Amino acid sequence: MAKRSPEFADHQPFDRSASEQEKRRIALERAAELKERIRDYLEVKDSILTGFDLAEQYEEAKRRILEEFQASEEDWQDWHWQLRHRVTDVETLARLVPLSKEEKEEIAEVSRHLRWALSPYYLALVICDERWGALWKQSIPTINEVNDTHGSDDPMAEGFTSPAPAITRRYPDRLIINVTNQCAMFCRHCQRRRNIGQHDHHKPRSVLEAALDYIRENEEIRDVLVTGGDALLLSDQTLDWLLGELHAIPHVEIKRLGTRTPVTLPQRITPELCRILEKYPPLYVNTQFNHPREVTPESKRACDMLVKAGVVLGNQAVLLKGVNNDPHVMKKLNHELLKIRVRPYYIFHAKNVRGTSHFITSVDEGLEIMEHLRGYTSGLAVPTYIINAPYGYGKTPVTPNYILSKRGNQVLLRTWENRIIPYETPS
Repeated sequence: MAKRSPEFADHQPFDRSASEQEKRRIALERAAELKERIRDYLEVKDSILTGFDLAEQYEEAKRRILEEFQASEEDWQDWHWQLRHRVTDVETLARLVPLSKEEKEEIAEVSRHLRWALSPYYLALVICDERWGALWKQSIPTINEVNDTHGSDDPMAEGFTSPAPAITRRYPDRLIINVTNQCAMFCRHCQRRRNIGQHDHHKPRSVLEAALDYIRENEEIRDVLVTGGDALLLSDQTLDWLLGELHAIPHVEIKRLGTRTPVTLPQRITPELCRILEKYPPLYVNTQFNHPREVTPESKRACDMLVKAGVVLGNQAVLLKGVNNDPHVMKKLNHELLKIRVRPYYIFHAKNVRGTSHFITSVDEGLEIMEHLRGYTSGLAVPTYIINAPYGYGKTPVTPNYILSKRGNQVLLRTWENRIIPYETPS
């Protein structure tokens, strides 16, 4: 998409003495100009399909999967059944999605090096997707993963930022507890793919107790993120205990859960789970929707339940080549998220994780997306674009440059429309 050229017109103040008729004429001209600004999005937005648009196809895909596993609708709604029946082998996958002989051989080769899995629910969405479309690319492995030598297994140096068992600490007042390596789906762009291994395992109670002791001993820690893997794949009993322990620490003000279950396993959001979560406010859940097709009636139902339990929902999308590195797709995604009460929070630039370079975009692409969000849609739909500094030095916001120069109490602004306007504060 072409970049817009700055406008260097002389911006004079409005004539305050203009008649009401003249003011209305100017307002109508401006409204027409603003409408023209988003014409390109209006022309394509209906062609960017969501999970709601594909509801009928999803039901047919679900029927095929249930038939494959000889299962019932009751099974489908059981998150334990979904986990037990994750698709992890190319033979089962090939019975449900069209794969060429070469593709099956490549996936089998990846399987010898890296574990992969996707829930029946997410597989149904993949079946509805375009062949090797946005959802396929996130869930089905390619030979690039084993041929790629770019990057590092641990670009964030998490091994060097762990002052206690299961703890990652990069900031003064907050930290992570990494509680499991289990996920409903092992995303092919995962930043912690090194931890997937060959078996699912939760951190034992003794390790979690050591992490809690570290938090108790460091009173500056006011914000704790429980993540993994996927934090919501812990049992209800363990989550109840862990959140209760954190809630009882006087200096812990905020608890957060990192989970992709609203996207990959919405069946996990049960009334029983919500009764636990509502006991421990304030509680924030950050998830990861990366494409509008992932916003489905099921994901909305899960988010509705979380909101009613008092949970505050945010989204941390990852900028991925061939998935969402398009300003219109990202805008549509953020609009759909707001409709299901999930606040777009971050767009993460994909990390330099070995085996994932085919997903990594240029930083310019991320900036271009931000240029087409700010001002072009409501601020609620504009997340912060983030690059994680290597070696665990933290999130760095990356923004287009809106201050062109500064002298004393005067700045030269570039607006979202690329108008260049001087601005002065009282001296």
